[in-house]
Amino acid sequence: MSQFPFRRLQNELAELIASLPPESRLPSEPELARRLGVSRATLREAMRSFENQGLIRRKQGVGTFVLPKVPVIDSGLEVLESIETLANRIGLKVTMGELSISQQPATEADADLFHLPVGTPLTRVTRIIYAENRPIAFLVDVLPADILSASDLNEQFTGSVLDLLLRRGNPKLSQSRTEIWAVSATSEVARALQIQREDVLLYFEAQLFAADGRMVDHSQSYFLPGYFRFHVVRKVSGA
Repeated sequence: MSQFPFRRLQNELAELIASLPPESRLPSEPELARRLGVSRATLREAMRSFENQGLIRRKQGVGTFVLPKVPVIDSGLEVLESIETLANRIGLKVTMGELSISQQPATEADADLFHLPVGTPLTRVTRIIYAENRPIAFLVDVLPADILSASDLNEQFTGSVLDLLLRRGNPKLSQSRTEIWAVSATSEVARALQIQREDVLLYFEAQLFAADGRMVDHSQSYFLPGYFRFHVVRKVSGA
């Protein structure tokens, strides 16, 4: 497939999406592919880019819908902040959706990560974050149970483990080490974010440390690219 016809397809799709009011359903894939003169596989590839931009949402077995625009959460990576804090800064209301809390014994991998004995109780917290009634992030945190237990996650918990620990002030937090890359959505994550399996997401895997050097949280964060934009401000060497 040459780049020009594909770009033309994207332009035609962009015009179609822009011409429809929010919540409108696009024509079915077979009909749209026939109308645009492309295969369904090519159409899906083009549609995926618009979904990642937050312009449309595909619902399995239901159809594809045009979404109203929401502000993009734009943040530097120099300081660790919660989604809630970042959203509040731009006046975007975010809420927590489905919440799951479980306790599990540390595996050998967990034990190596946290420097704890195998079998040490760990608390696993998964939740979905919504903006404008749309899921935009799927978050997973694993912490030693003596740092965070299920009883700590009461009705005041709004979705941010970081903010909860900061409010509590114990342990005192110092720094986070985060790795960032693009991943394909697994079945679990795709279901949570109401997207298609294998759709591309921004993925952050972070280790949060207390002031005494102890690792207190291992987190995995999956972000829909269309709703987040991250950047880094760097000094120029030799300037």
